[in-house]
Amino acid sequence: MPYSPSPPRGEGRGEGDAWRGVAGSPALGPAFGFTFRNASPSPSPLPRGERVSGAGEGILAGFVIIAGLILAQPANAQSEAPKDTLKRVEQQLQTGKQRQQQLERQSQALQTELDDLRGRLISLADQARGQEQALDQLEDSLAALEAEERERSAGLDAERQQIATLLAALQRLARIPPEAALARPESPVDTLRSALLLRDAVPALKARADALARALTALADTRGKLVGQRAKALAARVALSEKQDEMNRLIARREELSRQTEEERVQVGQRMADLSGQATDLRQLMERVEAERRAAIEAAARREAERREAERKEAARREAEKREAERRLAAQKEAERKAAERKLAELRAAEQKVAEEKAAEEKRAKNAAAREAARERELAARAPDGPPAVAGMVLPAAGKLTTRFGEADRFGATSRGVTVQTRPGAAVVAPRGGTIVFAGPFKGYGLILIVEHGNGYHSLIAGLGRIDTAVGRKVASGEPLAVMPSDGNPDLYFELRRNGQPINPQRGFGAPEGKGQG
Repeated sequence: MPYSPSPPRGEGRGEGDAWRGVAGSPALGPAFGFTFRNASPSPSPLPRGERVSGAGEGILAGFVIIAGLILAQPANAQSEAPKDTLKRVEQQLQTGKQRQQQLERQSQALQTELDDLRGRLISLADQARGQEQALDQLEDSLAALEAEERERSAGLDAERQQIATLLAALQRLARIPPEAALARPESPVDTLRSALLLRDAVPALKARADALARALTALADTRGKLVGQRAKALAARVALSEKQDEMNRLIARREELSRQTEEERVQVGQRMADLSGQATDLRQLMERVEAERRAAIEAAARREAERREAERKEAARREAEKREAERRLAAQKEAERKAAERKLAELRAAEQKVAEEKAAEEKRAKNAAAREAARERELAARAPDGPPAVAGMVLPAAGKLTTRFGEADRFGATSRGVTVQTRPGAAVVAPRGGTIVFAGPFKGYGLILIVEHGNGYHSLIAGLGRIDTAVGRKVASGEPLAVMPSDGNPDLYFELRRNGQPINPQRGFGAPEGKGQG
């Protein structure tokens, strides 16, 4: 509840007027949180003797204000004089400044360590990207060997079945004695033909058996290579996991260092601000009490003279305004009539001009869109099958490029960026140095990052599993910012914009201004 002192009681009107002159000053009340209810801006002029008596009461009012301010101090300062309080506050200010300087030195040391961590993170991110690419190659080779093994096994199974059938037939014929062959119901010619066929089938059967043995040897070699490739892939996965764990530890250390002294710096700064305001209030209070007492007497007479002069000028001004208003009314009606006719003509001309400009603009936009679409199709046709070459930057993550700029995405819409299929948990880095302007979930897009690079360029990265940076943080080219989801085949969406318009990332940061699809 604001402090509201009542004016002191006196025998003459001058006492109350002098009190109102001091207590009603706009410089004292709001500055220290006091509200004076009986302040009057225009006291009536009084005889000189009575004003002198009121000035003495004004001094008393000043001491009442000082007492009220001292009562507002903490309990351990209520018994101190204003000068002692001021001295104590200044000592506390000096101590706070020393602590601030110490925190600044600690902040510089932490910044040096943060810069070192940032360099190590960039190096680890490069190593992890290389290991991810090597692991992709190993897995592709492993898949080819597994397909070769399945193909060889299927061929060998079919060959075994044919040879087994022929061997069974030979075994059955071999069990028939010559005497029984003479007693068979077939003619001698058929028996002779069967014997000739068996004689020709034996060498061919041996050749097929030899080929089957060689195929079995080749299958054993293929399976040996398959075991070796699987061992290499397992070792690559273990090494990649270790790099990712080390990156996570460094990122956690970076965040810990960033928050280490921030809270204490805020508290010290707030305390310094409070002490500075308190010291300023005490000095101003002791200076203003005396100044307000002297100004109160002069202000009362000056306000009365100004009031009378203002009344005289106001009457003269009203009479002049009345005559001027009558003259202006007639002129305004004539001007409004002419202005209405002119605006009607201008409106018709403007409508005609707007219609012509709109038709011309639509024609230019249609031609520009056709040229841009043809140029994008030509660029997409000439682009290599691998990841696009991006001038002056790196892709945010390693992987397979599945959708290029201008192609139809999986929803049938025209893509305004590129889509890269990455490994689960792959590291995501800054394509170029800049400042983080957005980091977090956005509508139906999940976790996204927006990086401002300067010269009107922004990068939008979506499809993330975890974000390891914060808004306002400056990042270097290749610095880890996030990781992809840890399951399935995650897709990273990367969009490059200049002055708010999407541009083809295959052109990099040298794309012409204003090109792209909105």
